[in-house]
Amino acid sequence: MTAQPDYTAVPPPAPAPAAAAQLLAQLRDDRRADTWVPAFERDWAKALDDSRHSYSLTPLHDVVRTWQMRLAAAPAVDAYMDSGRDETGFVDLADVLGARR
Repeated sequence: MTAQPDYTAVPPPAPAPAAAAQLLAQLRDDRRADTWVPAFERDWAKALDDSRHSYSLTPLHDVVRTWQMRLAAAPAVDAYMDSGRDETGFVDLADVLGARR
């Protein structure tokens, strides 16, 4: 018997080296470019700083994966918003949780 698990967690594949540049080009072409590009650049700068201190590319890969998922989900979000769903009957989460401290 060993204390090792009988499985190994497989990390997600690393994005391609040019993935960040390709992603930024896609974000610049999107209709949300005026808000998304600065947000991506802010996230990328923070991840770059974290990578410099940790000697790991993981923060950079995480930013690319996160923004790829956001960009991929954008058409579904647009379709939902354009469907005319009325959300006026919902309760605001801030009302439920109270004011932040």
